[in-house]
Amino acid sequence: MKHQEQEQVEPEASGLVQRLGRRAFIVTAAGAVSGAALIAMRSSFLIQPQPVDAKDAPAEVSIVEFGPDGKKTGKVTVAHIAKSDDEWRKQLSPISYDVTRRAGTERAYTGDTWNLHDKGLYRCICCDTALFKSDTKFESGTGWPSFWEPIARENVVETHDPSIGMDRTAVSCRRCDAHLGHVFDDGPRPTGLRYCMNSAAMHFVKLA
Repeated sequence: MKHQEQEQVEPEASGLVQRLGRRAFIVTAAGAVSGAALIAMRSSFLIQPQPVDAKDAPAEVSIVEFGPDGKKTGKVTVAHIAKSDDEWRKQLSPISYDVTRRAGTERAYTGDTWNLHDKGLYRCICCDTALFKSDTKFESGTGWPSFWEPIARENVVETHDPSIGMDRTAVSCRRCDAHLGHVFDDGPRPTGLRYCMNSAAMHFVKLA
């Protein structure tokens, strides 16, 4: 009698295990698909351009100028640069336009200067304002050119960026409002900051 009861219980238990196994597989598979979808969505957001709004910019701004030798020449007041969308499109390459005028982000390890080690200045691709110098560049392992401070605080603007569901600090050129990238607080000494910039937003000039 015991033997017959055991035979009846074992198939039931086996069926339960199979049903639970199938359910676990379905839940796991659904989770994996959802995770992949979120990752894909996040990746698309990271390169999704957004318009750069410069309507509240002043007529004039103060920046610090630097000569061909990389030395500071002084603080000057210059006209704020504002151009039409068509003018920017004609002046810039497609990737530089998307990054600087629509706040896009180039894909990691695709820019011209992320692995550049020459000595010089990084200037705004739109207006030639000096932004960073090679002395403050470091290897962040991110695939984007990274610096621990700008060449002059007066030459950049930092604003809160709540896009893609994250609290970030966006960095732009003070003279022309070109979007450059973002700054994070996980950089090296002495500032502890990581200015994660887009190569497409800058052009490199070797020191004379």
